[in-house]
Amino acid sequence: MRKLLIIVFISSLAIGCSKSYKDITAQMPDLNKLEDGIYRGAFDLSGTPDKVSLDVIIQNNRIINIELVEHFCSPIGKKAENIIGKIIETQSLDIDVISGATASSKVILKAVENAFQ
Repeated sequence: MRKLLIIVFISSLAIGCSKSYKDITAQMPDLNKLEDGIYRGAFDLSGTPDKVSLDVIIQNNRIINIELVEHFCSPIGKKAENIIGKIIETQSLDIDVISGATASSKVILKAVENAFQ
């Protein structure tokens, strides 16, 4: 009986976490309205180990680099760091997440959005 309760508890945590990150969306601001500089953003996905802090570097109304300051995640979540190149390439946050690292991908996207707020 105790094992069953533990399994149910862990399953409910996993289901709760999966719902929380599935609803996360990120919007890119109008880069033409931003001054050149370094913008710090962060996002912490409550109830999970996913947390990121990053610097977004803007020059001539373009994202020229995104530097991770901190990225706490599961080992598989490290794959999400590849999304940074896609953000810079497309100059957008409306991109596909990294398969297998969905939550970490969304945390990075949301941190980029938060950098401009």
